[in-house]
Amino acid sequence: MAKATKKQALGRGLSALLNDPDNDIKSVSDKNADKVVGSIVELDIDRIEVNPFQPRTNFSDEALDELASSIRELGLIQPITVRKLDFNRYQLVSGERRYRASKKVGLKSVPAYIRIANDQEALEMALVENIQRQDLDPVEIALSYQRLIDEIGLTQEKLSERVGKKRSTITNYLRLLRLDPIIQTGMRDGFISMGHGRSLVNIESREDQIAIYEKVVGGSLSVRETESLVRSYHQKETEKPKESKTAPKKILPEFAEDGMEVLKAFLDTALEVQANEKGKGKITIPFNSREEFRRLKKRITGA
Repeated sequence: MAKATKKQALGRGLSALLNDPDNDIKSVSDKNADKVVGSIVELDIDRIEVNPFQPRTNFSDEALDELASSIRELGLIQPITVRKLDFNRYQLVSGERRYRASKKVGLKSVPAYIRIANDQEALEMALVENIQRQDLDPVEIALSYQRLIDEIGLTQEKLSERVGKKRSTITNYLRLLRLDPIIQTGMRDGFISMGHGRSLVNIESREDQIAIYEKVVGGSLSVRETESLVRSYHQKETEKPKESKTAPKKILPEFAEDGMEVLKAFLDTALEVQANEKGKGKITIPFNSREEFRRLKKRITGA
């Protein structure tokens, strides 16, 4: 049975190169860089820092404990990937779960692939590597795609080529970010699947999204049942009577406002006055019968 404290015979000669301060390797063009970059080297775990660009934010304690137990028995089989920051300083590019589990069981060193990359390259490597994993939740993948677009400047077409996914697949993930944060959290926690989310995202109103999400979770509805619920929602929205859009009431100049009330009282009828500040306008006096017309005419002309 292998023990965690047992040194793995990996890259001991390369470790000597890395521990030589007079010949510190800082770029791919430095002497002996070709011997180190891409090779597996045994690194002190305390020399490695976590990646601030890590797109993954959820680490299952149970899964971490299981991995730690495996490492305790067999050692770390799959190397992590790091990038060189400075002399004897490294940063994780991928393998944070393995790194965390190794620290948990008290390993002093871990096998690692070494790369030399700038911040942007490190971010891209971390994001692309994480997207390829099978255990990321849909929101984590969507956020990784969005970061590659926003921070690396990739188009969806270029992103499709880089990660080996169809453009339509990427679009479907990105659309999940239009869901209310409450629903995104529900997806990350496993209350609903990506299929549920793809259906709910077709509802524009965040308030209505949450209302239907609560029905889905409360009733343990399937994806097909959720799609049916969303279709019913859209049908009801279509059948709603459209609100009449009345034109906003125009504000009359003071002289017209006062004069309109005098005319209404004198003629004993409803009427409409339109006027601007320059004094131009018109008076509209409606009538509903010949008798009413004659009455108004007599009141205005006296005949």
